[in-house]
Amino acid sequence: MIIDDDLGEQMVPGYVVSEVVQKFIIYFYKQICDRNVYEIQQIYDEGFNKLTEQYFMKSAWPEAEDISPLVDGDKLFLTLYKELYYRHIYSKLKPTMEHRYASYYNYCELFNYILDETAPSTLVLPNQWMWDIIDEFIYQFQAFCQFRAKIMNKTEDEMISLKENVYKVWNVHSVLNVLYCLVETSRINEQLEVFGNDEDPDTVAGEYGKLPLYKMLGYFSLIGLLRLHSLLGDYYQAIKVLGNVDLNKKSLYSRVPACQVTTYYYVGFAYMMMRRYEDAIRSFVSVLSYVQRAKQVIQTKSYQFEQIKKKTEQMYTLVCICLVLCPQRIDESINQYLREKMLDKMLKMQKGDTSVFEECFSYSCPKFISPIPPNYDSSPANSHLDPFNLQLRMFMVEVQQQSIIPVIRSYLKLYTTMSLSKLASLSELDEGTLQTALLCFKHKQRTLVWTKGNDALNGEFQSSPETDFFIGNDMIHIADTKVARRYGDFFIRQILKIDEFTKSMWKSQQHV
Repeated sequence: MIIDDDLGEQMVPGYVVSEVVQKFIIYFYKQICDRNVYEIQQIYDEGFNKLTEQYFMKSAWPEAEDISPLVDGDKLFLTLYKELYYRHIYSKLKPTMEHRYASYYNYCELFNYILDETAPSTLVLPNQWMWDIIDEFIYQFQAFCQFRAKIMNKTEDEMISLKENVYKVWNVHSVLNVLYCLVETSRINEQLEVFGNDEDPDTVAGEYGKLPLYKMLGYFSLIGLLRLHSLLGDYYQAIKVLGNVDLNKKSLYSRVPACQVTTYYYVGFAYMMMRRYEDAIRSFVSVLSYVQRAKQVIQTKSYQFEQIKKKTEQMYTLVCICLVLCPQRIDESINQYLREKMLDKMLKMQKGDTSVFEECFSYSCPKFISPIPPNYDSSPANSHLDPFNLQLRMFMVEVQQQSIIPVIRSYLKLYTTMSLSKLASLSELDEGTLQTALLCFKHKQRTLVWTKGNDALNGEFQSSPETDFFIGNDMIHIADTKVARRYGDFFIRQILKIDEFTKSMWKSQQHV
């Protein structure tokens, strides 16, 4: 392949590589060998993406065999290069079955090198690259599960290949094994426990865990397990793996924006599916506020900005769902965005429009997968949507059970006492159905809510933060538990916005 005639070319066996790409590969290799993490970061964040935009938007980078002479056949560097090579194919092109297999085996080679029991690796990588390795590893497993489930459009050769490799390539056990091995080798759980007590994590880190490579891969593997268990529909286990991660305060372990967003997206979604709406709202609002504050920093990372932007939009939609099912006060800036962008959908859901619930869930949920490969010998039928349909059905059952509650809540908020017959008339229900609905309301508004500690699964049963009631002598007695609005935070934010606007205007006038 010829990149640019004007750049000059040098022949590498089997491939024509432009001089600019050769120089980039040689410089990249030197920085990996020198363990210069700052330069590696610059190459990873800017250099590789810049060359991709210039020359490889519609074609793959040179294969590892073609650049091997430039790096003296260094096995580790070629493995790292192939990680980027296959990731680029997944991102910009369409991977073939051979690409999917080869990428899996390359990940196996990389993780086997890192998890070598003889001695810790001296490899140094920036945190962003380590996060992307774990993130991409799970994404490619997810993509393969969906690919193999679409059997209607497979050729005979592809079907034979899938049957032969059904338990060899992208097996759920091997993926889980890699993540749990990285967690165990790094002793990250022990480190996080000590770190949470304001002590030195190195005292329990061991020979491997003291090194940034293992420490961060271990931490990112915990987030990877959260994501993977959520994709498989095991929400309890998803949150349980974060038992030593304090989700309610800033941590030195989570400086990568994409990791932050992924963590709270899946934690919030798992809480929502476990009917812990207050915890879900707290998780979503926390990270959405973080994204608003760190917008300038995130936008500079162009390669992850689009992904973070999509996840952010999905979380706003999930917040809408949770607020309809469990109304409460939230951060004013988040609430203002919802009023501007999503008020129409919220009003429809409050009126019991289940089709809007289904639409919002379909847009904002993860792409669920089945760990079990399809039966290739049965009559061909695509099954890639089966996991999604199952989760959607479970969610809609919960919505159907609560469909009348928003209507009842709207009337209860208008009174301090009212008779059952009056509420039945207003709700257009008979008294027997109303009593059942009120019992459902009472049951649904009492949920488990996290209060303190590191364990995100713990909590106390609390009633809905807005409305509570009891029934006596055919009368409903309503207690308004609404917390008074706090205006201080709102005015402080507006003052800061005005201050920023004034500074920007002043700078623009100086330039003029």
